[in-house]
Amino acid sequence: MNQNHSESRTSDEAMLVQRAVEHDAEAFGKLYDMHVRRIYKHIYYRVGNEADAEDLTQQVFLKAWQAIHRYKKTTSPFIAWLMTISHNQVIDFYRTRKDKAYIEAEILADGPASRPEQTTEANFEQQHLRRAILRLGGDEQQVVILRFIEGFEFAEIASVMKKKEGNVRVILHRALVKLRDILEKEKI
Repeated sequence: MNQNHSESRTSDEAMLVQRAVEHDAEAFGKLYDMHVRRIYKHIYYRVGNEADAEDLTQQVFLKAWQAIHRYKKTTSPFIAWLMTISHNQVIDFYRTRKDKAYIEAEILADGPASRPEQTTEANFEQQHLRRAILRLGGDEQQVVILRFIEGFEFAEIASVMKKKEGNVRVILHRALVKLRDILEKEKI
């Protein structure tokens, strides 16, 4: 993405946010369209079930709409505010569940594989990695997901988590060391 396109999208988003703060439902709908896939993907990776991820995604946007008047433009992008809400929704979701290790075998495929064996192997590996990530602590898990699943830059992660960029890098390093240990212990 070139810088002019990125700046244009940022200014368009800022205008939509301002209109949404003024209770413009159409503007909020456009913000929803811009961010729903990213929020859904983030939540799905944390809960592993399509139905729960869809419900939680809708709850995130409902809460965002209800609280939009409290949104304050800061150095953090609007997506960081939405990610904070989604993170809290996931925490609440697990708080209400007795089985905190809830992992469903249902995995979204990234694309069609040429052979069923490849699809099965890829799904198994993705599920194995996902289980290992879910064994990490809260901050470590969140940093790994935001960095490698969502593709966030370190500055964006720091903004979402309200931490310094250097702290995020340290958390990621520790998480990757733990993840490697978990995966090595679980080798088949």
